[in-house]
Amino acid sequence: MLDSHVHLWDPRQLDYPWLPGTVLDRPFLPEDLEPLLPSAAGVVFVEAGRVPRQAGAEVEWIRDAARTRPWIRGAVAHVSLEAGSSTRDLIRRHGEDPFVVGVRRNIQDEAAGFTADPGFRTGVRLLGDAGLPFDACVRAGQLVELDELAAACPQTAIVLDHLGKPAVGGTGDAAWRRALEQLGRHPNLVCKLSGLATEAGPGDASPELLRRYLRVALEVFGPDRCLFGSDWPVLTQATDYTAWLDLVLDALAGQSAQAVDAVLRGNAARVYQLPDDPYGKDLA
Repeated sequence: MLDSHVHLWDPRQLDYPWLPGTVLDRPFLPEDLEPLLPSAAGVVFVEAGRVPRQAGAEVEWIRDAARTRPWIRGAVAHVSLEAGSSTRDLIRRHGEDPFVVGVRRNIQDEAAGFTADPGFRTGVRLLGDAGLPFDACVRAGQLVELDELAAACPQTAIVLDHLGKPAVGGTGDAAWRRALEQLGRHPNLVCKLSGLATEAGPGDASPELLRRYLRVALEVFGPDRCLFGSDWPVLTQATDYTAWLDLVLDALAGQSAQAVDAVLRGNAARVYQLPDDPYGKDLA
């Protein structure tokens, strides 16, 4: 199995502006995650919202951890893509680094129109030139913008995090589904089956309800364009690792063994172009 979306952080090492005052304001380290993983599982680390100036330090911190934990297969790094062409050299270096397998600029709290900014779109296109996918963390109301971004940057693979963060149990399900169906028409876009439980309102995180959302994503994108992700440790606010994995497996009931393998492993390996040895023989 490959978990395409985990976070690790240590507020003693790096600064995370969003953490203070939350129940997550403590270190979540590789040794905390490892006992929760199924046997022989690998993970993709996704940037965890440290201050932008520490993005390079975050990659090096997780790279150091991965040298003794080969189940950490690669990192999705932060890049301030809105800086446009000035990110060219950094993106090129990331593209040449076998451990950096993607880039995320979290845009869920940006103002409307952020993704239409010419500088931002230049940055996203540069990712395509470097062979790096873009992880798009957006809210449901931003899916129309993401549709426009995918059309404007067809050579860049875009990974939709957390099914686009629908308001689970809310009133916007029809609009979310329509937007998701529009996104499904873009061959450069895939979807992570992650982060859903924490989007549910109080009392709305029933397995039956969450399964319905997962099955919509599977129907829209097909099992060849969906990736399992836990969103650990954020998911601990609503559920636990095993329960989320079981829920995704339940949503996959009736699919072929090949389709299940694609969602749980193969699609993440393909999208992130995961190397067998991300460190090189001298550092393995």
